[in-house]
Amino acid sequence: MKIDMIHSLTDAFESHAQQTEGGVEFWLARDLQHLLGYSEWRNFTAVISKAKTACEVSDHAISDHFVDVNKMVDLGSGSQREVEDIMLTRYACYMIAQNGDPRKQEIAFAQTYFAIQTRRAELIEQRLLDAERVVARKKLTTTEKELSQVIYEQTGGNQDFAIIRSKGDHALFGKSTQAMKAQWKVPDSRPLADFAPTIILKAKDFATEITIFNTREHGLSCEKAISNEHVTNNEAVRKTLLERGIRPESLPAAEDVKKVERRLSSEDKKALKNPEALDS
Repeated sequence: MKIDMIHSLTDAFESHAQQTEGGVEFWLARDLQHLLGYSEWRNFTAVISKAKTACEVSDHAISDHFVDVNKMVDLGSGSQREVEDIMLTRYACYMIAQNGDPRKQEIAFAQTYFAIQTRRAELIEQRLLDAERVVARKKLTTTEKELSQVIYEQTGGNQDFAIIRSKGDHALFGKSTQAMKAQWKVPDSRPLADFAPTIILKAKDFATEITIFNTREHGLSCEKAISNEHVTNNEAVRKTLLERGIRPESLPAAEDVKKVERRLSSEDKKALKNPEALDS
């Protein structure tokens, strides 16, 4: 396929992409029909039917990717009539291309184009999840530093912080910090939280925030009282998680958050030098 045709098709596909109010990218089937080299709507609808089947087999809800709509089209007489159309997500377009006539150059192009677009979306989604986890870890660090300071203010020393945090871990996981570190294969020199998934980081942070508030509110002034408060809060958070089908001690360890942070930083630097770096 010649480079000028590739550029032409790229421009054509991107110019027909539209956005819904929710920011979801979509294409209209009647536009895609011509972009993929199909002159007859009935022939193209046969391809769409195959794509819907493939979508369902892949455990994707058809209704999430193929939405029936009606639109008005101009007739040669100057009047208009209503015709059926379909709003298609990027994934739906990819499925259609995969089930189209492979002899058509437009189909060959579309298969690659939408595969790349889908992969790009997956990379963006993963990057957002990684960034969310890094932020959650930093937030927990800040909150735990505040708890350490509160303990110092209320008891006259912060030597009890590690004990209180450990008791909180036991209440949240149903087992000790050391047992969880062994389970997640966390190095002895590293905090358990550096390998905790985002949901656990946020759970620990929430319980710690409550401990800080109640310690100040009720003037708790000894390790035992603050520990009891922290245990109660972690038990409450654990109860909520269990009720929602999340068992903290059964979750797998996440990637070392320090590695994630370094990777994001490296990608940011690459992006500044080359805006296309994140798509590769």
